[in-house]
Amino acid sequence: MQIRVKKLVQNKIVRLESLGDVKEIFLNEDLMHPERESVSLCFKGNNSSGIVDLSPAEIEKLYRTVQDRMHLIKGFKRLSGSGAVLL
Repeated sequence: MQIRVKKLVQNKIVRLESLGDVKEIFLNEDLMHPERESVSLCFKGNNSSGIVDLSPAEIEKLYRTVQDRMHLIKGFKRLSGSGAVLL
């Protein structure tokens, strides 16, 4: 996984790049507040680590964007019915 971030620091744009592996994926459910559900991608590299939180709407948008081009990605499995993808 490669992360690229632009951040405004003291009126200057700083670009950060890092490589890492996805270590865990959490599905955060909240029965009392379903609008707070999210998917957390936890990653760790040599010099960095972090968590990327995505809402269900962002996951759906990402999936719709790549679904027609999934045949181009080698080495993935689609879990039946869920739309989830394992690389």
